[in-house]
Amino acid sequence: MGMNINKMMKQVQKMQAEMMKLQEELGERTVESTAGGGAVKVVANGKQELVAIEIKPEVVDPEDVEMLQDLILTAVNSALNQSREMVAGEMRRFTGGLNIPGLF
Repeated sequence: MGMNINKMMKQVQKMQAEMMKLQEELGERTVESTAGGGAVKVVANGKQELVAIEIKPEVVDPEDVEMLQDLILTAVNSALNQSREMVAGEMRRFTGGLNIPGLF
């Protein structure tokens, strides 16, 4: 019986190590989203952190700040959604399709 527990613990430790490696890799992978025909570009990583925002100068209009704000919100939300989808896809591969609450 003790052999099975030791084997199971080693498997759990291996899975934890693989999970930490996957989290690191996802932190380095990025997704990109644009809004306004490319006027605003947002890049997010697999940790759902924004790593870059680019705004073309021609879209900066002091008379219409609201439009720029809307473009930024659209691009940011889209990038974060893509990032979550990327993580979820990797997690499905990692868990073999099992839904394990709390992994990410």
